[in-house]
Amino acid sequence: MDFIPAVKAVIGKYATFSGRARRSEYWWFILFYEIVLAVALMVDVAVFGSMALFYGLASLALLLPVLGVLVRRLHDIDRSGWWSLIVLAPIVGAILLLIWLCKKGTEGANRFGDDPLLIGNGA
Repeated sequence: MDFIPAVKAVIGKYATFSGRARRSEYWWFILFYEIVLAVALMVDVAVFGSMALFYGLASLALLLPVLGVLVRRLHDIDRSGWWSLIVLAPIVGAILLLIWLCKKGTEGANRFGDDPLLIGNGA
């Protein structure tokens, strides 16, 4: 999955927390998210100085898609979305979550749905 299809897929599933997301879908969307936040921050600095109005609005607008794709990515490795809370454990939690997010998904169907690589549309 490339950049534009990944972003379209995640935005199309705006608040969907079921199913699975392949690695490329997750990482391309995270890149899009970081670019949007960087642009919003630059606009804020250029227009308002230090006020973070656009940054806050962009963060809020993309909160559900980011959480949704994170949960679906964890589903792809056969973990519950609740495992995303492991990031609250200092240092170790963030490292473990990063390792899981980089891990190849479960081959074939798992308890969260069919393999998105076999489906071919990133569902």
